[in-house]
Amino acid sequence: MTQPASEAQQGGAVPATEPHGTQPRAKRTDAAGRPPGRGGGKGGPRALGLRLDARGLSLLGVLAALVLVGGITKPDEFLAVSNLQLVLTQASVIGVVTVGATFVITSGGIDLSVGAIVALSSVWATTVATQSYGFAGIAFTAVVVGLGCGLVNGVLIAYGRMVPFIATLAMLASARGLALQLTDGRTQVVTVQSVLDLGSRDAYVLGVPPLVLVFAGVVVAGWLALNRTTFGRRTVAVGGNPEAARLAGIDVRRQRLCLYLLSGLCCGIAAFLLVVLSGSGQNTNGNLYELDSIAAAIIGGTLLSGGRGTIVGSVLGVLVFTTITNIFALNNLQTDVQQIAKGVIIVAAVLVQRRSARPGEA
Repeated sequence: MTQPASEAQQGGAVPATEPHGTQPRAKRTDAAGRPPGRGGGKGGPRALGLRLDARGLSLLGVLAALVLVGGITKPDEFLAVSNLQLVLTQASVIGVVTVGATFVITSGGIDLSVGAIVALSSVWATTVATQSYGFAGIAFTAVVVGLGCGLVNGVLIAYGRMVPFIATLAMLASARGLALQLTDGRTQVVTVQSVLDLGSRDAYVLGVPPLVLVFAGVVVAGWLALNRTTFGRRTVAVGGNPEAARLAGIDVRRQRLCLYLLSGLCCGIAAFLLVVLSGSGQNTNGNLYELDSIAAAIIGGTLLSGGRGTIVGSVLGVLVFTTITNIFALNNLQTDVQQIAKGVIIVAAVLVQRRSARPGEA
C-alpha cells in the first residue's frame, strides 16, 4: 500500500520492493554513499523538505514578473518600504485562511465557508459586550467562534456523512446571515486601544508588522504539521485513498473532524488579524476568501482531488494574488480587469503544473 507524498515526502527516497524470491537490486550511490542527484548532509534543502520543483519555480517566476511590472509602472510607489509592508500585511489575513484550506484540500475535502466564518468571527468579536473584555476578549471570541463553526462543519461531514461541498455551503449561508443579524448591516468600530495599537507602525518589530509575524508563525506551524508529524501523514493518506487509510488503522472520521476544526481555527485567527488591520468588524468581511484561498492552494501545487499538499506553494500563491491586487490599485485599474488577470494566472499556473508533473502526479 502506498501513500501520496506531501511536499516534504516528495523529495525523499521511496523504498523499492522486489517480487518474492528475487534478490534486491543494488542501489546506485555516489562516492559519499548518497543516491545520485540527491543533496546530501543534514543541512541540505531536501533534508528540510524544501523542494524547488517546476511548480514552485513557476510561481516564483510569476511573482518576480509581477514585481518587475510593479517596479516599471510605479517604481517610487510599488518599491517603497511602506507599500511592501502593506502587501505582506494584506497577504497575512488571507494567507492564514489558505493554510487551513490547504490541509482540508489535501485530505480531499473542500471548505466554501471560510469567508463567512471570518465575517462571523470578526463581528462577534467586535460587539459592545465582547469589547468590554478588552484585547483578550476580542482575540478569544474570534478564535472560539471560528473553532465552533469548524466543529459544526466537521461533525456534519465526518459523522453526518454530508458531502463537504453541501455542508460548507450551508455554513456559508448561515454564517453570513448570522453576521448580518448581529451587525444589523452596520460597521462595528473597535474602541479597544490595545487592539488598534497592534496595527500601528509603532508596533512593528524591526520593520516587520506584527500581523506578518503571526502569519509567519502559522505558516511554520502548518508546514511542520503537514510534513513532520503523524497528523500530516494521515492527512495525505486520507486524501490519497480514504479506504486504504481506514484499513491501515487511521480513524478517517476523526481525522476529517480535526481538519475542519483546524480550518475554523485559522479562520478565527484571520478574523482577529482583520479586526486589527481594519479597526472594525463588518458582515462583509472575508468576501470571496473561499475562492481566493482555494485558488492560492491549487496554483501552489495542492491537488484539488487530495493526496498532495504544499504549504510553501500556497504561500507563494497568496503572494501572487496580493501583489496583483496591489499593482492594479496603484495603477488605478478597474476591478474587473484584475479578476480577469487572476483567472488567466490560475489557468496558466495549472497548465504549467500539468505539463511539468511526472506521470502519476497530475
